[in-house]
Amino acid sequence: MCTCITYRNSGFFFGRNLDLDCSFGEKVMVTPRNFPLEFRNGVRWDSHYAIIGMAAESEVFPLYADAVNEKGLAMAGLNFPGNARYAEPAGEGLEIASFEMIAWTLGKYGTVDEAVKDFSYLSVTDTAFAREMPPAPLHWMLADRNRCVVIEQMAEGLKIFENPVGVLTNNPTFDFHMMNLNNYVNLTSRRPENRFSENLSLKPFAEGMGAIGLPGDYSSVSRFVRAAFLKENSVAEEDENSDIAQFFHILDAVAMVRGSVMTEKGTYDITTYSSCINTEKGIYMYKTYDDSRIRRGCMYDEDVDGDRLILCSCHV
Repeated sequence: MCTCITYRNSGFFFGRNLDLDCSFGEKVMVTPRNFPLEFRNGVRWDSHYAIIGMAAESEVFPLYADAVNEKGLAMAGLNFPGNARYAEPAGEGLEIASFEMIAWTLGKYGTVDEAVKDFSYLSVTDTAFAREMPPAPLHWMLADRNRCVVIEQMAEGLKIFENPVGVLTNNPTFDFHMMNLNNYVNLTSRRPENRFSENLSLKPFAEGMGAIGLPGDYSSVSRFVRAAFLKENSVAEEDENSDIAQFFHILDAVAMVRGSVMTEKGTYDITTYSSCINTEKGIYMYKTYDDSRIRRGCMYDEDVDGDRLILCSCHV
């Protein structure tokens, strides 16, 4: 359960809510340009673009949940159970393990256009990172300031969808989410007009009534609609601090409160962390469920020409 958004105003921002019932040992990590990236398809890169993002702590490979590279290309993986169908490695075309998708994409490409051109040959495989870590069923949102796409590996093959709203949640498939937005075409941030009847003198009795019908539950379909509505109607001053505040306000509106969403296991999903990335400055910002202070880490405060993974020095 997650929500990912883009936001463009004074700059271009990318981030997400990570909704889980537990922590995965997440840390803000920098992959410097000269850290050797070895992929399961036999490819090894001794140099590549530098990356910063939230990852599971590892010394051998950056297991990113969301990240950005030095060119401003950002990517996040979101839960996609039931629909994700990874392929078995066949030794043909471009084969990338699901856990490698973000590191491969952000390590190699500077724009969405570059990535999508190669991804016409892509197959996401079911290769596991380790025996005790089976592949997570994911789909991905990939964005730069000019283009946003969603990547879904399903039973019928790989699909790449243009994403004009810059929002992604979970199931169903992305094309369903876009079709479903048509159900809310009458929503507005303005005061509504009386279209009920010409014979009745009806008028709103409170502010905000133009958005009656905006879903407020925590399902992925409702979160998609709510995030898209808030983002499309967002108004903020054109400065970085205002944009960051607005970005987190949008994510807060689709965040999960402990106790509101019980899983099949009887545990509770919460918004473990919310992130906001200034893609043009390489700054990763985040807050956690238990600490609403925004912490910041910048890839350029670290040794981006190094050859070891770096746990980023983040500060309030």
